[in-house]
Amino acid sequence: MKMSKGRTGRRLLGFAVAGVAQVACGAAFAELGQPAPWEFTLQESATPVMDDITWFHNFLFWLITAITLFVLVLLVMVVVKFNARSNPVPSRTTHNTLIEVAWTLIPVLILVGIAVPSFRLLFLQLDVPKADLTVKVTGKQWYWSYAYPDNGKFEFDSLLAQDKKPRLLGVDNEMVVPVNKVVRIQTTGADVIHSFAVPAFGIKIDSIPGRLNETWFKATKLGMFYGQCSELCGKDHAFMPIAVRVVSDQEFAAWVEGAKKKFATAPANSFASAGAATQ
Repeated sequence: MKMSKGRTGRRLLGFAVAGVAQVACGAAFAELGQPAPWEFTLQESATPVMDDITWFHNFLFWLITAITLFVLVLLVMVVVKFNARSNPVPSRTTHNTLIEVAWTLIPVLILVGIAVPSFRLLFLQLDVPKADLTVKVTGKQWYWSYAYPDNGKFEFDSLLAQDKKPRLLGVDNEMVVPVNKVVRIQTTGADVIHSFAVPAFGIKIDSIPGRLNETWFKATKLGMFYGQCSELCGKDHAFMPIAVRVVSDQEFAAWVEGAKKKFATAPANSFASAGAATQ
């Protein structure tokens, strides 16, 4: 019996070590702007808004942890100190003014402490600053179309590319934006409700037919950043990736000139794009 318990303990310890090692390896090989194997935290931030979201998430996590441990300690004290064996003659106390005031006032203060940074974050997300660039994003079954009204009014489709990595996130035409510029996203849906979401930017907004919603981001890091449609929109909902390439000002200017020529002769066409998506 002792041997059996010892082996079980060693096996549990081995599983725990293996789990920690896999999580550590996943974090070590994580790439900016995309999910990582065994990831259990938020994606690395690439915008000021996501910085605040990450801080607020961590703040709530430790606050909830402290509250949970405090309640656990109270429960253990009640079980140990006030069971029938330890306390054969129970107290008949029914009121305690100090405790009643405390358990009313302290939760109120905690909620106020949560509300202040929460409202500040909501205001930051919803108050769109003066934009350096506007991109109109149209969700379609099952791909995205991007238009640049401030840069020549060209438009193009972005479809899942089966031959590109990362799997189910690579696209044929990425959305391209300059670094350290305020980008205003105006989004709508062409058929059903979609949702434009890029975790590293801290943005997620519904694309609704007949309505123009807007959000914004300011990417502070160069590279590729991925997202997906986050609203169930039909049978190919899982195959609507979002790929945003953040480049320098010079690279963006050069890309715009090339895009004007490339997409001027091949404007976005929902039927052509849908056909290409099925091939």
